[in-house]
Amino acid sequence: MARRAKAARKTDARKTKSDKARTAGKLPLKRRLRRLVLRGVVLMAGLMVVAVALFSVVDPPMTHTMWVERSRLGGLERDWVDMDDIAPVMARSAVAAEDANFCEHWGFDMGAIRAAISEGAARGGSTISQQVVKNVYLWQDRSWLRKGLEAGMTPMVEAMWSKRRILEVYLNVAEFGEGVFGVEAAAQHYFGVSADALSARQAALLAAVLPNPKERNAGRPSNAVDRRARSIRDGAATIAADGRDDCFEG
Repeated sequence: MARRAKAARKTDARKTKSDKARTAGKLPLKRRLRRLVLRGVVLMAGLMVVAVALFSVVDPPMTHTMWVERSRLGGLERDWVDMDDIAPVMARSAVAAEDANFCEHWGFDMGAIRAAISEGAARGGSTISQQVVKNVYLWQDRSWLRKGLEAGMTPMVEAMWSKRRILEVYLNVAEFGEGVFGVEAAAQHYFGVSADALSARQAALLAAVLPNPKERNAGRPSNAVDRRARSIRDGAATIAADGRDDCFEG
């Protein structure tokens, strides 16, 4: 009796599996596609979370932009430095130049975005956090796919990284000239000093080239770059005075 009951249970189990398989095979194509898309989205979201969490403590390796430039130029100037080895005035200058409200937003500066829209996108509305996501995880073109991924990953970075870490990574992966990546390489290339020895004037000049590093030169600044650098220097001093550097100062 026991053997017969056991055999019956096995038969029932096989029938159940068979029924499930037949049912799955009969699912409408649209429903199966939805399941596949959902699984793909969940997998991608999981990978994004892992990647963001990893680089909160591990320094990012070569970015897509660096790889492209190294292939084109045959080499790069790059040397990673910790935030403690970057002159504080350089951090303030970068914030003054690229994202004056860096300490006050959660990844998106809605005021800057509205200004960019009203000016017909003649100016950028991207925060430093958005630029870090683009530089570290994505690529440079303006496709909707890239923008969508950037919009999804920026809040993750803001949630898992400190503001100080965001700025540290930014200053180490930003392009400051053709084939010159990171503030340490830029300081050595243009001024022959380490990043921790940059003066307020030198820091402002480096920050002034960030929007267009291939066309601007911190070592031989044009009149326009010089004017921008003076404005950035004043902005960095203002940020220090009004406490907008509290989130990233050690």
